[in-house]
Amino acid sequence: MREISGNIWDHLDTATIAITTNGLITKTGRAVFGRGCAGQAKERFPDLPERLGRLLQGGNHVYSLGDRLVSFPVEHSPYENPDLRLIERSAAELTSLADAEGWEQVILPRPGCGGGRLAWKDVKPLLERHLDDRFLVITCDAPGN
Repeated sequence: MREISGNIWDHLDTATIAITTNGLITKTGRAVFGRGCAGQAKERFPDLPERLGRLLQGGNHVYSLGDRLVSFPVEHSPYENPDLRLIERSAAELTSLADAEGWEQVILPRPGCGGGRLAWKDVKPLLERHLDDRFLVITCDAPGN
């Protein structure tokens, strides 16, 4: 795992982008995309809530969403705090999926550390157990990125 700074969306054409998500599905079958990376993804790909909502019927897991996007669950609901156990499980699932799909580079934000308010010092060791050098954890280099 390597750390970089920049805008995650600058890498969309060259890498798979992991979007931090939750497992809540609305009555209409749509996944709830909140703030941060998920909110930005929904703006760029308006049908993502329907895509992920269908997949979440199988549980709150890492899923390939198409368009070089992958879900990375950090919480069970947007009304709960991020779950460190879920983040670690998501890291393991992301590695397995990257192996199966042959992804050479995956970019993900610091999971649970933005709006979720987790401390990077608590999350980083969980990710390091599972993510190799194909995985780049990005930190925004300017407000609004």
